Amino acid sequence: QKQVVESGGGLVQPGGSLRLSCTASGFTFEYYAVGWFRQAPGKERERVSCDAGTNGKTWYADSMKGRFTIARDNTKTTVHLEMNSLKPEDTALYYCAAAQTYYSEDYCPDDSGFWGQGTQVTVSS
Repeated sequence: QKQVVESGGGLVQPGGSLRLSCTASGFTFEYYAVGWFRQAPGKERERVSCDAGTNGKTWYADSMKGRFTIARDNTKTTVHLEMNSLKPEDTALYYCAAAQTYYSEDYCPDDSGFWGQGTQVTVSS
């Protein structure tokens, strides 16, 4: 059974850091595109950062550039999202997704993919 499971969320103060992890199982991870997405209450889900996999291409949403870093470890079938300089507006439920194919404009997993249950990130003083 193909699945991804997120972890690492929590409560952090503005300016702080968190490292999210997405651990995959049931498929050949290195050949899959993976991505991080988030959804805040009352808002649509948005793309955060994606990794195409085989070609090494990555993509970041403009508001995350310079603050977030996506890093995959194929030996551990895990993709991390390192988040620094967190802001209250980063508060959201963060999801991981994976798919064999991706969108060419952002390398994010396409609609054929599957999703985890999410991990909550709250940035507040």
